[in-house]
Amino acid sequence: MKPAPTAGSHKTGSRSLSREFTLRALYAHHLSGQDEVDVAAHVREDEGFPKANAAYFESLFHAVLKETSDLEMKLSPHLDRSFAELSPIERGILLIGAHEIVNCPDVPYRVAINEAVELAKKYGGTDGHKYVNGVLDKLAKIMRPDEMTANTSRK
Repeated sequence: MKPAPTAGSHKTGSRSLSREFTLRALYAHHLSGQDEVDVAAHVREDEGFPKANAAYFESLFHAVLKETSDLEMKLSPHLDRSFAELSPIERGILLIGAHEIVNCPDVPYRVAINEAVELAKKYGGTDGHKYVNGVLDKLAKIMRPDEMTANTSRK
């Protein structure tokens, strides 16, 4: 029997875990073509899910699916191959990172990139994290130039 989540766990849980569960959901959705509501429900059944920020997972997963074509368009100029040629893992990680860079000003671009790199290290292929880092860094230079300039001038 799974322990009941505490009252605040769905709002204050780990955003890192939320990103990981979002990656799992995107991967499952991509491979199975299953309805996003069913995929999200299945992911929420994972025994580790109560430690994640459930609200962030819901927001991130559904937003990435809704914005996939726009995010792909923003990422494509920075890729060395077509989006279709990316592995489902690289694809999901880049979409998550791109969504946070483009649409989540409360998430510093460095955090978005670092979280994506960590996912790539854990789930991606050898040196995939370097590719993810390079692509998202190029996107951040375009989408968050003021933030990048501010960080550069502090050094």
